[in-house]
Amino acid sequence: MTVGEAGSREAGPRTPRPVKAGADDPVEVRMTVNGTPTVLSLPARVTLADALRDHLGLTGTHVGCEHGVCGMCTVLVDGEAARACLLFAVQLDGTDIVTVEGLGRPDSLHPLQESFGRHHALQCGFCTPGFLMSSYDLLVNKPEVTEEELPEELSGVICRCTGYRNILTAVDETRRTHPEGIPEPGNCVRTALVGRAGQGADASDGPDEAGDTVSSNVQDIVLPSGDPTIAVRITTEIDLPEDRVWGVLDDIYLLARCLPGAELTDDYGDGHYAGRARVSVGPIKLAFNGVAQILEHDRETGRLRAIAQGQDTGGAQTQADITLTTEATETGTAMHADAKVYLTGRIAQFGRALAGDVSRRMFEQFADAVTEAATSGQAPSGPVKAPSALSLVFAPLLDRVKRLLRGAGTRRRSGREKER
Repeated sequence: MTVGEAGSREAGPRTPRPVKAGADDPVEVRMTVNGTPTVLSLPARVTLADALRDHLGLTGTHVGCEHGVCGMCTVLVDGEAARACLLFAVQLDGTDIVTVEGLGRPDSLHPLQESFGRHHALQCGFCTPGFLMSSYDLLVNKPEVTEEELPEELSGVICRCTGYRNILTAVDETRRTHPEGIPEPGNCVRTALVGRAGQGADASDGPDEAGDTVSSNVQDIVLPSGDPTIAVRITTEIDLPEDRVWGVLDDIYLLARCLPGAELTDDYGDGHYAGRARVSVGPIKLAFNGVAQILEHDRETGRLRAIAQGQDTGGAQTQADITLTTEATETGTAMHADAKVYLTGRIAQFGRALAGDVSRRMFEQFADAVTEAATSGQAPSGPVKAPSALSLVFAPLLDRVKRLLRGAGTRRRSGREKER
């Protein structure tokens, strides 16, 4: 299939595309990336490589020469190897994209990935994604390739270190192990939520097909049995009666608007919801599609419990068990938020300390947004954004300054009392 033919494919209702767009004019692009329908609103000048890395967080697609020579950015476009740095994203409307993140999962690697690991074929790792995708394309289209032909067939990807012979050995072993044909990518599974993984409008392939797919995939969420990656407890004092606070907690859509970077997108019934969330820490941007389930919702006991799980297109996964409890105080309401969060994939690489800081700041912002919504009776005036990298750096310093100032004030008061 040519790029022109791919661009003419229909994928449900869409905004009419402009006849001519400037380099910086946003254009809506619909693609399926690693099995997930995705809609992006991008300037016409953005390459597929930049769209994958900067807008979808799929940084496994490496960028090297940006001239199509080194092969670091190789991906599959409609099943064929292509250089992501040489294609504009707007050329690929309606296509199916597979990146190295779609090849296998951390708990179930693709045979090529396993072979690369066994033969130490990934020394510095910079060329590894390109070799994996090019090797996959080669073994699919030319399974009869011989060991002697491999150096020439894989010459389109340049290795910069001393692992080249090991790479050829790993590819040859995979060829010999799977003479009947190499297995398909194992991490290209359509997520439970059919929606955008980046920006733009709904990415469903049409209301009937999307609706049937989503509803059939809705199941009760099962959390891991082990210890959570992080556990957070935040208590907030709200100067409003408990009934006013529950006016927000009773409205699930309003409550979701108070969560930083999150929104609900569908109600499946029986306490099951679909939604999406975005997290950005420095250069790392994650967009999660997922589902949530309300387990408890009791105004009389002042308790609301929900569990949720989500996955981004890069394979990062998060699951959470969140309990909100309220109690009346002399000045209003105390709201406690307890969360157990389980992380896998790239987001788990933040480390417990940073992940804990991100979660803690998000719940603090959530509590502030609930207070605003309970006071005004409507959603927060603007979108509640997830904490930025700068806020995570400076917030602990500001907290320490506040504690020092409070301590200094206490010492001054004690000194004056002693003088009396």
